[in-house]
Amino acid sequence: LLSQFDPDNTGYISTEKFRSLLQRHGSELDPHKLEVLLALADSNSEGRICYQDFVNLMSNKRSNSFRQAILQGNRRLCSKALLEETGLSLSQRLIRHVAYETLPREIDRKWYYDSYTCCPPPWFMITITIVAFFLYNGVVLDRYVLQVSHPLYLKNALLYHPQLRAQAWRYLTYIFMHAGIEHLGLNVVLQLLVGVPLEMVHGAARISFVYIAGVVAGSLAVSVADMTAPVVGSSGGVYALVSAHLANIVMNWSGMKCQFKLLRMAVALICMSFEFGRAVWLRFHPSAYPPCPHPSFMAHLGGVMVGITLGVIILRNYEQRLQDQTLWWIFLSIYVIFVLFAIFWNIFAYSLLDLKLPPPP
Repeated sequence: LLSQFDPDNTGYISTEKFRSLLQRHGSELDPHKLEVLLALADSNSEGRICYQDFVNLMSNKRSNSFRQAILQGNRRLCSKALLEETGLSLSQRLIRHVAYETLPREIDRKWYYDSYTCCPPPWFMITITIVAFFLYNGVVLDRYVLQVSHPLYLKNALLYHPQLRAQAWRYLTYIFMHAGIEHLGLNVVLQLLVGVPLEMVHGAARISFVYIAGVVAGSLAVSVADMTAPVVGSSGGVYALVSAHLANIVMNWSGMKCQFKLLRMAVALICMSFEFGRAVWLRFHPSAYPPCPHPSFMAHLGGVMVGITLGVIILRNYEQRLQDQTLWWIFLSIYVIFVLFAIFWNIFAYSLLDLKLPPPP
């Protein structure tokens, strides 16, 4: 249909013709997409609309040119907000709630609400949670939680132990062990309450990257800053997600429309502080199996650092290519440098410092 308004086949039509087309066929479009099209027309200073931008919109794809047109537009979205719409089903209300919990811009919320199909579902966070809860602690050891006072605490192939740091998988698999039911319970709750909505919006690839980057940074931080301690628990990944989400809310405070956001932030910070304080206390508490100390708390700090750097960039740029973000490359480079430094530290520093490490399990 647009080709009728572009007889010369230039790939563009004038904004006036575009508006007349919208007025004639606007009733056939989703109201949210119609609103975005009007914003696109009003924001274009060149007086013409790219046909490909229209195709991208109708196929739920946003090109860089389309994003720039919206970002540079001066038209305010004057129609009723998504929050004011009535007659929604339970699933639609859930999707709307997730949009307001995680996205600061109304146009992004409407776009997400229109395009979300729950295909694929948020499988990563759910899978990690199920595996952490059942796979090792429940099936292999016939215990749901492996306490640090349990005789098999150190005799397993998952936790990070400084004497076994050459076994590279331990820098990641330590997340499937927890130091008590309260440790496991808090991590599971935070993973589900924060991680699942974030994955619904940003996708499994981005959220899994933040989570795994936090996990690896946590164990490497322990190997550098607390060299004699083992590590258990998924706090590195959990803290990366939660700190990235909280930082995103703070940076976009006026745009975030989630209910009771100040109370929710306070509760999240209290829970994180309680769990971190417990980890610090446990680290310096007399060990049940001397001379091996209790698990380190440095993994929490490693996760927080990943969250407020890489995590913030990923959550801030909804559906935008990270390859085009300068700050993304800066923080990614810093992270890679830290990983390389930690690897060399693990290879050389332990022998050079002549540390007295706990005996291998």
